[in-house]
Amino acid sequence: MRVSASDAFSGGDPWGALRGLRIGCVKYLNSRPLICAYDGPVVFDHPSALAKMLAAGELDAALVPAFEALRDPRYLLVDDVAVGCDGPVFSVFLAHRGELRDVRSIALDPASMSSANLLRVLLAEFHGLSPTFGSSGDAQLLIGNQAIEFRVAHGENSEWRFLDLGEEWKRCTGLPFVFAVWALRDGVENSHEAADAFRALKDTGCERIPELVVQEDFGDMELRRRYLTEWLRFGIGPDGRRALELYRTLLAKHRLIADCSGPLEFV
Repeated sequence: MRVSASDAFSGGDPWGALRGLRIGCVKYLNSRPLICAYDGPVVFDHPSALAKMLAAGELDAALVPAFEALRDPRYLLVDDVAVGCDGPVFSVFLAHRGELRDVRSIALDPASMSSANLLRVLLAEFHGLSPTFGSSGDAQLLIGNQAIEFRVAHGENSEWRFLDLGEEWKRCTGLPFVFAVWALRDGVENSHEAADAFRALKDTGCERIPELVVQEDFGDMELRRRYLTEWLRFGIGPDGRRALELYRTLLAKHRLIADCSGPLEFV
């Protein structure tokens, strides 16, 4: 039986299944509803760093890029908890000048493992483009808080154009996109109970979004409200699972991961 948000206040320890687990979470605003209700120790870091720690066995559960979860079938994925979008996401985009078809090189954010590979897929599969990727370029991929700051600073009247990756994925596939998921390493005991606790954390955190909008200090209140309530989605659902499967298929097609077979394992 799944734990509900209301059960979290019915007595006992609603997060008991998470006690003793080494948990890592993204330190951006986009993950706050998934972790703000938890009162235990958490390692906060960039998505790529969390993925490395989980792979090395230094964490038992982590909010990792979808790319990491898809390329490593060892992990159990917590169902119905994600950082995703169903259209524009605002905080993950390619900033470029001029026409997209003229982009020859792209600078990557070092923390952008999942988004970098999503960009590769979008450009190759739907635009027939294969620019070079590196530490510098005539366009740049930005994610998270720094992306929002860049977009606010360089508004619609600047020379920059923005290819919002969530919006482009939706346009090209008709599906939402899942950027990050809770992944449990192989061998974690009571994985079903832990997954229930992560779902309850999400439910409780989403109820607290109005508080987060007021309490957080990133951007202004209206931006935080729109970001957490309009642009982001914190569940997966059937369409989200289909999107993950399609993303995995396209990653394999373009040789960004090994050709994995079999369904993803959710708990």
